[in-house]
Amino acid sequence: MSRRGPRGAEDRLRRLLVMLPWLMERGEVPVAEAADHFGLSENDVARDLELAAMCGLPPFVDEMIDVFIDDGMIWVGVPRLFTRPLRLNSVEAWELLAAGRAAMQLPGADPDGPLGRGLDKLARALGEDDTSRIRVELERPESADRLADAIAAAERLRIDYWSASRDEVTERSIVPRQLFTDRGEWYVSADDDRSGEVRTFRIDRIESVESTGDTGVAGDGALPTPGEWFVDADIPRAIVRLAPDAHWIVERYPFDVVGEPDAEGWIEATLPVASLRWFVRTMLRLGPGAEIVEPAELADAVREAAGRVLARYRS
Repeated sequence: MSRRGPRGAEDRLRRLLVMLPWLMERGEVPVAEAADHFGLSENDVARDLELAAMCGLPPFVDEMIDVFIDDGMIWVGVPRLFTRPLRLNSVEAWELLAAGRAAMQLPGADPDGPLGRGLDKLARALGEDDTSRIRVELERPESADRLADAIAAAERLRIDYWSASRDEVTERSIVPRQLFTDRGEWYVSADDDRSGEVRTFRIDRIESVESTGDTGVAGDGALPTPGEWFVDADIPRAIVRLAPDAHWIVERYPFDVVGEPDAEGWIEATLPVASLRWFVRTMLRLGPGAEIVEPAELADAVREAAGRVLARYRS
């Protein structure tokens, strides 16, 4: 079986923290309306709600979140869990408040909506004087607002973009489609004239943004989900074999393809190598639990680094 690298769990959780209260308050909402409200594609909305539908309390018989999509409409019920007072200790309450305020930074979050009102009540319960010191902010690149405006207008932009794998700056013509964050970095998915495909660009590597005065074709929502942007052709790939005690790496980092375990539990996986230094350090960390199948130059780089470490240890 193969799959793309997983979308960040933290990103999906933050999004659901905002989306579910909004949907529960309305009961039924068109998928297109929810996608527009939260700045997602309709496919992203469906996938996140499929995940929510599998969440609940043990023994998972009648305590699941009641959510389904039918004929373009989202239907959401209010779980019994949410109708009873929530009992939290002080640490859990602070963690919930911090997570909720981080979620309120996402597109579609309404300070006057159910999540905002709930956080206000939780803040008052913890004491306004103390909670006023909590401030959760996501650092936003200067060009993020410019890119967001271009997304709304389907505007074509000219950018100078630094490629980390090639260590060069290239000029590209793009039509931005989706703005998102993951693992502390900001990204924009865009129609890229150079490749003729959708590409994902790290915003801090965009050195300049200039309007072309043109507009592209309105997007159809068929965008890669956050966590799947390493499809860019200029990022090299490595095929590695991983022992059972090294399987954790496929959950922590993006992978293109992950195979089924063999008789001894080893799996073969293909991963993008955006940073040679990261790859070498990760392979050294895995030690005998990882074997590099190809390419040979990456295997050589890891062997050379291992030799330097061993020489330093013996000296």
